[in-house]
Amino acid sequence: MSIHTCPNRWVIETENTAYAFGLNSAGLITQHYWGVRLPRLADYPIPADPAGFASTDGFDHFIPEEYPGYASTKYIDPCLKVIFSDEVRDVVLRYLDFSVETSPNPTLTIRLKDVFYPLQVTLYYRSHPDYDLIERWVTVENLGSEPIHIERFFSAKWTLPIGDNYFLTHMYGRHTDEFNLQREALTPGLKTIESRRIIPSHRAAPWFAIDRGASEEAGEVWFGTLAWSGNFRISAEVTEFASTRVSVGLNDWDFGWKLQPGEPLTAPASISGYTKSGFGGASRLLHAYVRNQVLPHGQVPHKILYNSWEATLFDVDEASQSALAEIAAKMGVELFVMDDGWFHNRNFDNAGLGDWWPDEVKFPNGLGNLIQKVNDLGMDFGLWVEPEMVNPDSDLYRTHPEWVIHFPTRARTESRNQLILNMARTDVQDYIIGVLDKLLTENNISFIKWDMNRAASEPGWPEAPGDQRELWVRYVWGVYRVWGELRHRHPNIIWQSCASGGGRADFGILRLADQVWVSDNTEATSRLHIQEGYSQYMPAITMEAWVTDWNEGVVPLEFRFHVSMCGALGVGGNLLNWDDSARDLAAKCIRDYKEIRPIVQLGMQYRLISAQKNAYSALQYVSPDRAEGVLFVFRVHIPEKYNLPQIYLRGLDPNAIYEVEGYGERSGSGWMEAGLRVPLKNLQSKVLRIKQV
Repeated sequence: MSIHTCPNRWVIETENTAYAFGLNSAGLITQHYWGVRLPRLADYPIPADPAGFASTDGFDHFIPEEYPGYASTKYIDPCLKVIFSDEVRDVVLRYLDFSVETSPNPTLTIRLKDVFYPLQVTLYYRSHPDYDLIERWVTVENLGSEPIHIERFFSAKWTLPIGDNYFLTHMYGRHTDEFNLQREALTPGLKTIESRRIIPSHRAAPWFAIDRGASEEAGEVWFGTLAWSGNFRISAEVTEFASTRVSVGLNDWDFGWKLQPGEPLTAPASISGYTKSGFGGASRLLHAYVRNQVLPHGQVPHKILYNSWEATLFDVDEASQSALAEIAAKMGVELFVMDDGWFHNRNFDNAGLGDWWPDEVKFPNGLGNLIQKVNDLGMDFGLWVEPEMVNPDSDLYRTHPEWVIHFPTRARTESRNQLILNMARTDVQDYIIGVLDKLLTENNISFIKWDMNRAASEPGWPEAPGDQRELWVRYVWGVYRVWGELRHRHPNIIWQSCASGGGRADFGILRLADQVWVSDNTEATSRLHIQEGYSQYMPAITMEAWVTDWNEGVVPLEFRFHVSMCGALGVGGNLLNWDDSARDLAAKCIRDYKEIRPIVQLGMQYRLISAQKNAYSALQYVSPDRAEGVLFVFRVHIPEKYNLPQIYLRGLDPNAIYEVEGYGERSGSGWMEAGLRVPLKNLQSKVLRIKQV
């Protein structure tokens, strides 16, 4: 499991897979294998040489170049487009040299350079052997004395084995309806998935999977994601010669970068893999990678929280929050989070954003008394903030109206009565770091819910140091700098990424945040769909899931709890309106969840029956040692009479004996091959423990 270097060839091997590429006779770096790890290096094919077809086509339609620039007769979708100072608009790259680092993860570096202009391109390949993943990114550097304009800058191009009949799976959605799965045939042409909103957005997710007839647990799947919290583009291209390629990187829509002399520019990482274990196998590889390699506190189970938003909205004060905290503590909640409405002049959504200190009327003595009350009840304290935004009715905006994203000659479009602070500016970053650092230093706060409630408009930056279109990238860098500095100063705080729900759910933000607010839609039957889509690339430990009062007269409270117990459990209903029986049931479910929490948050996930395709669904988690598991089963609405499907467990040791709660004992093989039936009526659910005996 390493990076092998042969003459003009490289092979990256993980535990089960291999990726091979090298120089062909034309001096181009081309990919020639991506699949199962082979016994010998000599087993891997050699790079393909150019082959002509007709004067109307270049050989690039045949040759799977690793990182093609726009040049010559390359009519494929390129990875790099530039304009040099003399207006030449193509880039002709040739190989220079390579190097390999072995620690902490094997990393191959390959340098390319334009044959005439002072542009250097460095390709990086990092192997994550235990997860069968390869991480790729690129740096471009201006070695000359004149600026170079970058028009497109992708992170990677992934080429699949020659052939047709590929299917692309991706996700689409909208606010309150995120992570809908779409599987469609790839046909000749270009299929693009993208965001243009300054965050990944609810409309798409930076993830893809390609198969040729795979199922949930079997078949070949090539998959990947982009570790980036801004505008992205994933393009799947099928040429007329059955060559299928996937380009991943920054969205080049409205993008431009003025690369100054001596300046490098680095693309975000594209992380991809291959498996023969279907879509579920791909998901589990990504889940393990996130838990073990990405999250700041990946092996620390998340606490059960209560959020006060639905109970009090903006009408928060010490008395109202204390009353809710007392009820939550009796139910077994471990973390109390006060949502919007606590800060200066914040009585509705039209004022206060930007002024991050306690409101003098609601909290005349600051937050200390409330936090002490919460701590005395045995709970940690958390807080909601939205630092990237500002209301025109705020002290901050009145002082610095130039700090927002804007065009000087255009009206500033308000959405939710707010404007977006230009996080690309260092003075804006410094302000947010300073005001939040003061808040966190002066108060015993253990959890921050960081929200972001609108997309960009009028994306101007009059004082930009280069091309104004650099805003789309520099904004995200600014967010990373603010989060990174606050994490450095307050390393024990758990941060949550929220963007009106699942608008910023990506591997880039997860290097700083431990959780994601998956959707503003907390209606339980809808959440089954949303959570299944989210699980394609994100593990359960990152998925905060609340039990709320949404559809309370229809969906039983136990069902709502069971849905939320599939992730990091939270409660968001108005506890003041819950009667004793509801609170008692909540306390029981919370006790049950604490017992299964390590399995759900740190275990392997198996989607047994799809909730997006069926009204009767099943989901299973298995501990890493396969000694324990938990089975969730849900029935939404199926007209009677209906023959409910058999449930076949997964992930068990076939030779060990397991007891499934209420169903007796069998071998792991017995449960996986013969299965079990769990009868449910409409809007009923079951949570069954699985234990090795």
